[in-house]
Amino acid sequence: MRFHALAPLALFVLNASAGHAAPAPAAAPSLSIPLDCKYGVDCAIQSYVDRDPGPGVKDYRCGGRTYEGHQGIDFRIFDMAAQRAGVKVLAAAPGRVVRLRDGVADVSVRTIGKAAIANQECGNGVAIDHGGGWETQYCHMAKGSLVVKVGDQVARGQPLGRVGLSGNTEFPHVHLTVRHGQEVVDPFAPAAAGGTCSAKGSGSGLWTDAAARTLAYRAGAVLNTGFVDGSVTMEAVEAGGLKPPSRDSGALVAYVRAIGLEAGDRLRLVVTAPDGHTLVDSQPAALDHDKAQHLVFAGARRPAGGWAAGRYVARYTVTRGSTVAVSREFTLAF
Repeated sequence: MRFHALAPLALFVLNASAGHAAPAPAAAPSLSIPLDCKYGVDCAIQSYVDRDPGPGVKDYRCGGRTYEGHQGIDFRIFDMAAQRAGVKVLAAAPGRVVRLRDGVADVSVRTIGKAAIANQECGNGVAIDHGGGWETQYCHMAKGSLVVKVGDQVARGQPLGRVGLSGNTEFPHVHLTVRHGQEVVDPFAPAAAGGTCSAKGSGSGLWTDAAARTLAYRAGAVLNTGFVDGSVTMEAVEAGGLKPPSRDSGALVAYVRAIGLEAGDRLRLVVTAPDGHTLVDSQPAALDHDKAQHLVFAGARRPAGGWAAGRYVARYTVTRGSTVAVSREFTLAF
């Protein structure tokens, strides 16, 4: 699944260079994570800046966790249930609010189409001036959630509003773009020449030391796990609030949604019963292309004697080459 690129927003952002990041001059701001979340637990980076100046894509680590022309970092929360509960968008560094927009509906672009959000691709958003030509921009915030106004001085970590589904997006997240003048700067590799990347990374970038440690590059990530009583769809997982099965359910099905998977990855989902025997061992064919997000589920029908009381364990692994790149274990108890 390929997500939509974020087009420059008329009257809201300056024209910015796409497809590469400019070297960062001195006196750049030091950035913290722009979401009030526990990274890796209830939020994750979906996409990085695209550093490839041509039709290909590559993130700052020379991986594929980006898409054509992507100019920022997408900090994703895990489903719409979390969005409805409310997740705060935070100022990544101190500065002054210079532009904002509110009033754009929280509706997936897949539902309303791109024409409906023309010139509003950022959706509801805020731009903050950090001095010296530096600016951060926060997009796709929730309608009616903004708690700042133009001219406000904001501190690092101060709430700006909440994560939404406004503008050119299909999932709840905040898109953070960093600019110096009219140039997009990759906060993970601010000094790297445009079009270049490094498999070893480039230190802390523009992040605070604490943020850099938290945001260390990952091969992929698990967003959602759980058990249901039948087949499950991507839309149902995105909506959130799926109910677990009961001992009377006709089936017991484990599901996992992950991001950042690559062509050739081998997935496995194993579910074991309380007595240790294997209910299901699903090993689909290796992925034939990269997956921005991917859903897998597997399960079994209720045995004649019903589901035994106890703890059911699901183990999910993604093997990349000879290494386990992603893994997660989760349980259900009756």
